Amino acid sequence: MTDIDSGLLILYESSAGYGLLECEGFEEIGAMLEENNTSMEFGRFNRAVKLKSFQPFSSAEEALENMNAISEHAVTETLLTFLEMNIPKTLGKRKSSGDMKVQIGVVDPSLATAISEGMEQRKRSISCRSDDTIREIIRGCRLHFPKLVKGLDKGALEHAQLGLGHSYSRSKVKFNPARSDNMIIQSIALLDQMDKDLNTFAMRVREWYSWHFPELKELVKDMHMYARCAAFIQNKKSLCTVEGAKEKEQGLVEILGDDQLAQSVVAAARTSMGMDCNVVDMLNIVNFSQRMVKLAEYRKELANYLSDKMSLVAPNLKAILGDVVAARLISKAGSLTNLAKAPASTVQILGAEKALFRALKTKTNTPKYGLIYHSTFIGRAAAKNKGRISRYLANKCSIATRIDSFSDEPSSAYGLKLRDQIEERLNFYETGAQPRKNIDVMEEVARQLAVASSASDDAKSKKKRKLEKEEKPENSKSSKKKRNKKKDAETDDMEVDENEESSNEDDAGAKKSAKKKAKKAKKESISAKKTDPSSSPPSTPKKSTEEVMETPKSSTKSSKKEKSDKKKKRKSKGN
Repeated sequence: MTDIDSGLLILYESSAGYGLLECEGFEEIGAMLEENNTSMEFGRFNRAVKLKSFQPFSSAEEALENMNAISEHAVTETLLTFLEMNIPKTLGKRKSSGDMKVQIGVVDPSLATAISEGMEQRKRSISCRSDDTIREIIRGCRLHFPKLVKGLDKGALEHAQLGLGHSYSRSKVKFNPARSDNMIIQSIALLDQMDKDLNTFAMRVREWYSWHFPELKELVKDMHMYARCAAFIQNKKSLCTVEGAKEKEQGLVEILGDDQLAQSVVAAARTSMGMDCNVVDMLNIVNFSQRMVKLAEYRKELANYLSDKMSLVAPNLKAILGDVVAARLISKAGSLTNLAKAPASTVQILGAEKALFRALKTKTNTPKYGLIYHSTFIGRAAAKNKGRISRYLANKCSIATRIDSFSDEPSSAYGLKLRDQIEERLNFYETGAQPRKNIDVMEEVARQLAVASSASDDAKSKKKRKLEKEEKPENSKSSKKKRNKKKDAETDDMEVDENEESSNEDDAGAKKSAKKKAKKAKKESISAKKTDPSSSPPSTPKKSTEEVMETPKSSTKSSKKEKSDKKKKRKSKGN
């Protein structure tokens, strides 16, 4: 109990994160363990155990992921990296055995083995221990952990525990809607209960109404049909009159489905020996019988609902055993997954637990079948072959449940082939004809499913191509319309540009003609002034803009010619 090594580290998993604590005061811990008082005051505990490292969870999703892994005795990458970063490789050397291995105390033995295996994959040798000493130290860690880690006091750790508890419970309660075996369990339980209740109610209706019309129970044997007749006839005196007999005889024919039986009911009502009932008593009898009829109708609806659910959840098991027997197997196992995990020997005697333990206690023969006894295959087999066919049937049911539980798309193809195999096995027991092997049947079904999936894929691709072809002409028409619109817009722009150019050319020609006319008018005025002597001395005419623009060009040309002549003269003189 008090055996503590000097290199002991304690791993504590909390709702806020992982904590790694180091045991330092070994004498103190030994004394506390001897006293069984690790949950004493914080000061004494803190002298012996100190916090080495703490890694909080970054989010609620990470906390839930780690807690799910710990509950399943698995190790996450977060825990392995935390241990690898905070645990030294060795704790010094011993004189005899060299390096010491690091020891980690873990509360769960399965988790301890998972941690050691995970660290070995990372090439780190760590020895994990899980015993009463470690559990006692972790008990003290659980009590004083909020004081060891800053920020977890004042109810913060309790809030984290509450949130993680809710999310963990919610994740365990969740189920896949496509695999709603819980609905099957509830519906088959309700169906069995309704069968019992309907039998009780039918017996009560028959006994109660027989005081008034005792001959009816001898004519109508079916309980549901008897309740419908009682609710329809009500007082038997209505059948004694001619008009009432004609009106109700048609309704009785619809209920019973037989003309002669309806006529015999009318005849029996006329000669009935039953007692008369007053209005209040008859009203209660009719109300109760109507309620019973409605319950019977709801029972049919519930049976149809169960059949639909079984087709979605366990189609292969349904193909072998039927709706009710397959649903009872799932309900007895607890879920479809639990039934798939069970071996065929457990499926064979599922539902006969009392007989099994009685046989084991008294050392007699164990039962050969449980719930699967209600299957038609066992009833069809001979007495000497009932045990053999029940064992074979349990084997095929186990295969069917595993296919239903772990397949992505529900299909009854395997179940139908397994049913054919059971038929062949029955024929083999009777005639000796050799049945097919299981592997050949499974390969045949796999090929059929592959062909069917490829055909469905081809059909989907054809539909897509048709849709694309239908969309392409619309797109081409719209693109043609867009192109035509673009061409029309371009032609309009071209016409506008041509009109603008022609207008600009007209404006330029008008300006030129105006300038020419102005020049001619000026020349004529100048010549008239020269010829007229009485006119005033000629004033320097103002130069036009064109002449002003032309004069500098002529002057620049003349100056260039003069410079070139001077250069030529200089060269000739030099020569």
